[in-house]
Amino acid sequence: MDGYDAVYAAAESSPAFARLWADHAYAGPFPPEFAHISFLTLDELQVMAHYLALGEGSVLADLACGAGGPGLWIATQCGASVIGVDPSSAGLAQARKRAEQVGLTDSSLYLQGTFASTGLGHGAADGALSVDAIQYARDKAQVFQEACRILRPGGRLAFSAFEVDPEHVAGIPVLGVDPVPDYAPLLVTAGFAIDSYQESAGWADRVPAAFGAVMEAMPALTEEMGEAAAASLQMEAALTLQFQPYRRRVIVHARRPES
Repeated sequence: MDGYDAVYAAAESSPAFARLWADHAYAGPFPPEFAHISFLTLDELQVMAHYLALGEGSVLADLACGAGGPGLWIATQCGASVIGVDPSSAGLAQARKRAEQVGLTDSSLYLQGTFASTGLGHGAADGALSVDAIQYARDKAQVFQEACRILRPGGRLAFSAFEVDPEHVAGIPVLGVDPVPDYAPLLVTAGFAIDSYQESAGWADRVPAAFGAVMEAMPALTEEMGEAAAASLQMEAALTLQFQPYRRRVIVHARRPES
């Protein structure tokens, strides 16, 4: 967590990181005020927002929200309020700052918590979002149990995540704790009905391109972000490039049944 805190605190002050991430991870336009450190494209986010079908007065739970960009973007498009949950205090601080910058201070709330313990009440949200984070959870079954609990009946979940190949991550920190190659059975067990489960377009090119660019830009990233943040990025990049832990990156739409 210290590494992610360092990255969240430093990312917005690094032109080199913003440039390489936009060029390789997004591989396309993304509003800079809603930028993030995942591989979510604007097209993917638009599809997620359409599926969630939120409106004025709705509540969006942004799970593992980080600096809050995608959740805030959805809120600006539909008039929903957003509750972000993340274990990183630095990420939450950035999310609150961004909410103020885009005029959503009064319709956003950011809480320290985890996938397994959000701190939200039963049926507290009309929709839930998670971006490229579930693969890091220590217990993936709990992720979906908690998501189902906090959604109202009929509420929808949209997420992107990497399916992890167990054979490639044995002994690797975090990714090797509970590697899941297919989230569908866990979703069904938790009570979700799956509406769409699809492989993300172009992910297999964008991931090595982004992390390769990180490795090449380490001198500039270290200067702009500081040693702690740059070292965290370098470690993730090196592990991903060496072990190729991901089976697929998927975009998933699921809903809690009405009854």
